Amino acid sequence: MIDIYTLLHIGESHENFCEDFLISEELINDRLLLAVMDGCTMGKESSFASMLVGKILRKIVKERSFLNLSEKALIEEQKEILKSLFEHLKESKNLLLLDKEEILTTLILMIVDVKKSEGEVIVIGDGCVSIDGKITEFEQDNKPDYLGYHLGENYEEWFSKNTQRLDFQDFRDISISTDGIWSFSDKISNQYKFEPINYLLIDKSNGENKKMLANKLRRLTDELNNKPLDDLAIIRLIKNG
Repeated sequence: MIDIYTLLHIGESHENFCEDFLISEELINDRLLLAVMDGCTMGKESSFASMLVGKILRKIVKERSFLNLSEKALIEEQKEILKSLFEHLKESKNLLLLDKEEILTTLILMIVDVKKSEGEVIVIGDGCVSIDGKITEFEQDNKPDYLGYHLGENYEEWFSKNTQRLDFQDFRDISISTDGIWSFSDKISNQYKFEPINYLLIDKSNGENKKMLANKLRRLTDELNNKPLDDLAIIRLIKNG
């Protein structure tokens, strides 16, 4: 059994729109597609870019559900989905006459096979991945290599060059997060369990509540006055039994 927790929160430094977005969708063959996106603050209407990518991914998942697809290795399914996203983004850019700056967003895309207890993650830009307590930060000196920069390139060549990937087996607790996880006003608390990254991505207290992440964030912000300055999107999976 898998419990899925999500959190989408606008940061203190943003007033009008949350530039982050997330989706959690079921694929066929007991697989899940999970993704978090963070629109480029320096781009145009950056909330649009992250939402656009999320909506396209949902469309791709729905389309694949109607196809008689054979089960593939996770990385191959991930590659096919990303290729479809690549093509849809190019079509959207041309159809809506979008500037490059209007489609800039980071993307962490994870596919999980629930039955086999394994997963594959690719990080396009920056963000954070936690696998059974081991946290991996993907940081690009505040200059994320957005997918939107590469739509004019050969997809196969672009995909083969991306080294920001992780795979895992026999997982118990995994999370993906946008870089807002690093933006809390007090990054290190005197109490280890209340350090934001550990508290949100590792600590399992209140796990019986589907709003676990929202409750944890509320405790950080209201009781400890520790607020994320940037927008924050988190998806966390905990395996029970």
